[in-house]
Amino acid sequence: MANPITIDIWSDIACPWCYIGKRRLETALSRLAAGADAPEVALRYHSYELDPSAPVDYPGDHATYLAQHLGVSDRQVQQMDRQITDLAAREGLDYHLDDIKVTNTAKAHELIHFAETQGKGALMKERLLKAYFTEGRHLGRAADLADMAAEIGLDRAAALAALETGEFAAAVAADKAQAAAYGIRGVPFFVIDGKYGLSGAQEAEQFVQALAQVQSERRTGA
Repeated sequence: MANPITIDIWSDIACPWCYIGKRRLETALSRLAAGADAPEVALRYHSYELDPSAPVDYPGDHATYLAQHLGVSDRQVQQMDRQITDLAAREGLDYHLDDIKVTNTAKAHELIHFAETQGKGALMKERLLKAYFTEGRHLGRAADLADMAAEIGLDRAAALAALETGEFAAAVAADKAQAAAYGIRGVPFFVIDGKYGLSGAQEAEQFVQALAQVQSERRTGA
C-alpha cells in the first residue's frame, strides 16, 4: 500500500463494546471494498486498560466484578449483559459473559505488540477477543497467552519469553500515554488518518462516511 488511510484503534480485550466496534468497522471496510474506488486502509491497534488495577486472578465472577467496579446492582448487571449479548449477536458474535475470567489485561496487550512484530497483530487481537468473550479462557497468565500465540502460528517459546521478560511493556505504556495525550477516556476509540476521532462502537455507516470524507479530502488536497 503506497499511502493507505490509517485507522488507529485504542481498545481493551476486556471491553465488550470494543469487539462489537471491531466488527462494525470490518463491516464498513467490506462495504467499501466492494466499490470501484475502494480506499486502501491500514489498521493499527493500540493498548488501553479499562482497569489497570485488576488482579491477574480475580476471586469472583464477571457479574460480581461488574457490580463492584461500576457500583450497580446484580439486576442491573443482568440487564446490561443481556443487552450487550444481544447487540453482539447482531454483529455475528456469540458472547458467553458468564464464562468470563476477569483478569488484568496488560500481558495480553504485550502479546499483541509481540505479534505485531511478526505481522500478526490484528490476528492476535481477534484471537484474544474471541477467547475472552466466547470461550471463557484466562488471558492474564503468560503461559496461557503463549498457548494462544501458538494457535495463530507464532513461536510459543518466543512469545512466552517476551511476556516473562516484559519486552513489550514499554510499548503498552506508550500507547496508554498517547491515549491520555489525545484525551481518550473510554474505548473503543478510532483515529482516522491522524485527524478524525470516533468514540465508541459506531455503526458501520459512520465509518463508511468518515473514510469517504478522508478519501475526498485527499483527492482535493484539503
